[in-house]
Amino acid sequence: MQSAVETLSPTRVRLTVDVPFEDFKKELDSAYKKIGAQVRVQGFRPGKVPPRILDQRVGRGVVLEEAVQEALPRLYTEAVTESGVAPVGRPEVDVTNLDDGQSLTFTAEVDVRPEFELPAFDSLSITVEDAVVSDEDITKQVDELRERFAKLNPVERAAGEGDYVTLDLAATVDGAEVPGGTATGLSYEVGSGDLLEGMDEAVTGRSAGDATTFTTTLVAGEFAGQSAEVAVTVQAVNERELPGADDAWAETTGFGSFEELQADVRDRLQRMKKLEQGVQARDKVLEALLATVEVPLPESVVEAELEWRRQSTTTQLQQSGMTLDQYLEAEGKGEEAFEQELSTGARDAVKAQLVLDAIADAEEMGVNDAELTDQVVRRAQRAGVSPDQYAQSVVQSGQLQGLVAEVRRGKALASVMEAATITDASGAAVDLEDLRDDLVPSAPEDTEFDDEGRPFHTHADGTVHYLDEG
Repeated sequence: MQSAVETLSPTRVRLTVDVPFEDFKKELDSAYKKIGAQVRVQGFRPGKVPPRILDQRVGRGVVLEEAVQEALPRLYTEAVTESGVAPVGRPEVDVTNLDDGQSLTFTAEVDVRPEFELPAFDSLSITVEDAVVSDEDITKQVDELRERFAKLNPVERAAGEGDYVTLDLAATVDGAEVPGGTATGLSYEVGSGDLLEGMDEAVTGRSAGDATTFTTTLVAGEFAGQSAEVAVTVQAVNERELPGADDAWAETTGFGSFEELQADVRDRLQRMKKLEQGVQARDKVLEALLATVEVPLPESVVEAELEWRRQSTTTQLQQSGMTLDQYLEAEGKGEEAFEQELSTGARDAVKAQLVLDAIADAEEMGVNDAELTDQVVRRAQRAGVSPDQYAQSVVQSGQLQGLVAEVRRGKALASVMEAATITDASGAAVDLEDLRDDLVPSAPEDTEFDDEGRPFHTHADGTVHYLDEG
């Protein structure tokens, strides 16, 4: 077999492959056997019809076409290996000549990984925010903790902001009950705005036993986008009482004193601030890296990524009971702007993958069993499932190679971060070594599991991708 490579663009090539006829004799024999099993000829058992009889009955051309179609995947793979081409998409194959008994010639146009120069990583310099924990941060965190230990005391007065009211409510649209729109004994914090639009205005100033109605626009479900009449009755008004910020309360939470509790809060906040600083450093280093590299993007790969993002968005909106038009209206953006966001995200994602893959190749990075196992364990912990369950889900969904590729890209990015200059806003060098394992991403998004145990990723743009959907 002989192959020649013609460069059509920085991201696309055409392979012209000449194959001696005997190189696909195995597939030709297989074609005769397959077709022979389907043809009934008197005097011959199924599958035992001689080739010359089949040529007379179905035609030699039919057999040759079957053999060529079976042989092309193997021949294409061998040609790719022989030529050193690095495909990143599916090929467009065209048989240009088939000389019976002599040779087969075909062409394959395919997008390939582009060649580009990588910058010197030590030339990258970024600045991140200071990882400083203030007294205000500690007070805020302690107050939030106190709120978790708060008691609700019934009061005989009108409800105000911050109170918790116990409600009965029923929503209807044109007199028809809204599915899931009826509730009794519902607890709601006045002023939180996390229930129905108009609820806060309806219950503010109401006392236990008061009833009222208000109109709201439903945002999900069967009646999404329609106006609903909501009847609400206040059953009770409760005032929240926070525990004192003192030793007595600290002891109920497992600390010896309030000072110990504050020290623990400071330590946790410091760790969180350092992690936030590290995440910011990782993102900024990647952004700086990509800004210094010109990478021609394979359009078929970009289009595949873009189409996947469109489908993911549609799937998520359908699951939430919304249409794309309703989502765009809620977000205050037009369809053109939304499409541009998807396109920009797709192109950025493809570029990042190509650059990180190139770095991993240049530094001959691999992923060993220990590294893969470590990432599976970490991701299983975040997903709240056992490592075995997570590993089985990844294997069964055909995502193992994708996971390996993402771990490898994470190692490549970590290598760039080690070489880059990272300082905080105060000018001090930032040491991320202690956070190394937390910052090396094993995938572009954290894996989670739904109620049925299906693994999925949530993207930065809010879309959801189920792993078992490919």
